[in-house]
Amino acid sequence: MPAEWEPQSAVMLTWPHPGTDWSAVLDEVEPVFLEIARAVLRFENLLLSCEHVFRVQALEKELNQYAVDHQLPGRVIGVPAPANDTWARDHGPIALRTGESKAELLDFSFNAWGGKFPWEKDNALNRHLANFSSFGRTPLVPVEFVLEGGSLESDGQGTLMTTSECLLAPSRNPEMDRSAIEALLKETLGADRILWLNHGYLAGDDTDSHIDTLARFCAPDHICYVGCPDVSDEHYSALAAMEEDLAQFQQADGSPYRLTALPWPDAIVDEDGERLPATYANFLIINNAVLVPVYDVPQDEQALEIIRGIFPEREIIAINCRPLIHQHGSLHCVTMQLPEGVVCP
Repeated sequence: MPAEWEPQSAVMLTWPHPGTDWSAVLDEVEPVFLEIARAVLRFENLLLSCEHVFRVQALEKELNQYAVDHQLPGRVIGVPAPANDTWARDHGPIALRTGESKAELLDFSFNAWGGKFPWEKDNALNRHLANFSSFGRTPLVPVEFVLEGGSLESDGQGTLMTTSECLLAPSRNPEMDRSAIEALLKETLGADRILWLNHGYLAGDDTDSHIDTLARFCAPDHICYVGCPDVSDEHYSALAAMEEDLAQFQQADGSPYRLTALPWPDAIVDEDGERLPATYANFLIINNAVLVPVYDVPQDEQALEIIRGIFPEREIIAINCRPLIHQHGSLHCVTMQLPEGVVCP
């Protein structure tokens, strides 16, 4: 499984529409999707799907014209495809490297994080895209195992990182224990090692602690993570225990990882007073850039500065994702990168 910083051909977006939970706030959330789309087109292609045919056609025309007008390298492929929601990270395909400039896409089963929401359209979305030749000649291989892209981090060298809270949840693959799941991941994803985080969570998170909200590979020897320095915060104990987990992790050669803590944003709550899962770990690495979620809180600039230090060779682009977290996800959650050679408009 390639690392996210390896060369990409496109980023996948599943556009919100009136049939999704975004219906009441489309005027607030669509500008966020448009900002992500325009940022992606500065560096690579965009694979965009939407349930509404006329909307996807209009978006394809608008964004392609934007790319041409601004002399950008990216182009848009628009595909009409039914979808329950917009979390492409979790219903999108998971890529494997199969050789130089060759890839394979794995279509794992998706059940909306253990049956929490409707999922049938999302689970069929990758097959719809493949039927439209959206992935070119790259094969899409079905895998009868429930797995979401947000639950995995890869260093591109055979090490995967995940959380036991998510992958061992009985609502996903109840017939399999940890050893069976680990064996399947190694076989299907070509992994040599699995690093399991046994602690860490975010209030308001529907995913059962996806790794991409908590800890991320920044390089084969470097992990950044969410830290909570406030002892009065409900997250303090779990995230302190997670930090201890990370400190115990070893690279394949036995050396410890470099660890970088990301800022802890001020609490953001919804209209009912429920805390929302704002996290700076939910950034997206693309060709020559990193898109970073910000939330209109004082810690935003510190987070951007730290991520600039982590990725000095890439442009750091802030995307205001406060509207996204009202549906309990953020920037990485609504995107899925596709490796070099897959999408060729």
